[in-house]
Amino acid sequence: MVDAKSLRLFLPRQIRELPADLVVVLIVVAATNAAALLPVVRETPIRIPLGLVFLLFLPGYAFVAALFPEASERSRSGDVTDGSTPLGTASPTGIERGALSFGLSVAIVPLIALLLDLTLREPTLTSILIATSMFVVLLSIIAGVRRWNLTPERRFTIPYRTWIESGRATVFESNSRGTVIVNVLLIVSVLLALGTVSYAIALPQDGERFSSAYILTEDDGELVTDGYPTEYDGEDAQEIVFGIDNQEHRTVEYTTVFAIQEVEVQNDETIVVEQEELERFDAELAHGESWHHEHEIDPPMTGDDLRLVWLVYLDREPPEEPTLENADRSVHLWIEVDE
Repeated sequence: MVDAKSLRLFLPRQIRELPADLVVVLIVVAATNAAALLPVVRETPIRIPLGLVFLLFLPGYAFVAALFPEASERSRSGDVTDGSTPLGTASPTGIERGALSFGLSVAIVPLIALLLDLTLREPTLTSILIATSMFVVLLSIIAGVRRWNLTPERRFTIPYRTWIESGRATVFESNSRGTVIVNVLLIVSVLLALGTVSYAIALPQDGERFSSAYILTEDDGELVTDGYPTEYDGEDAQEIVFGIDNQEHRTVEYTTVFAIQEVEVQNDETIVVEQEELERFDAELAHGESWHHEHEIDPPMTGDDLRLVWLVYLDREPPEEPTLENADRSVHLWIEVDE
């Protein structure tokens, strides 16, 4: 029976000898794209830690890996096993690579966004994610090729097996039972602290959850919150743009009822005398998405006390008699229509 080790021999040498650190880089890139783009996964908290690692570490690490494929001189000499060497050697050590990765990532990601802004004019988070992913994958391939061209003794490798064995020995093979207990408690405390911080970042505050509805007009090709059409002659229809922003930190189905109302003001109270529904709009938006709907306004009523209302309902069907009071969100516009 053929085992997994035998099947591995059928793979090309480059794949079999692919450095473990570059494999992890490619896995994190794929996981980040899945967490950001897949409809179900992108709504889970996993996108927060993956996004932080992807933006703040991977671009710089791939750049350093492509630039320095060799191990540091002291690591090759065998004086140390953790890859640490004094500053000033030809190739950076593991600790130096980590520090450079953070610093370079902070510089590289804004440069990628700037290049996209110069080429696409309106870069989105998705385009920045894809461009950064291509940058990391390309440099990881270059780093892998450059390492393959070196002898095994000169290649940079992460001694993860040594680290694991050293950590296990430090935690569980101490001569003192008290030291072992302290080490275990320290590891648990660090994990709890990291989990608490990640949970606080991933879980938004209640005040940050909201949906906004608004109306816009077009002025020289741009949408502005000004110049609303308020006077009609009963003949020509006028256009207006209705918009919704989703900041609910979840996907929401919006149903909007567009209606016209004839109102009267009695004792400082606005009373709806007559209401006529004109149109309904449906939109499903993920968190952070915006939706604009351009439509015409051709009022079927005449008078001076008329009000256009857009009544928005979240994840539910509008009631039989939609009103400003029972709507989840609303926006209105006072108009006058000549007879």
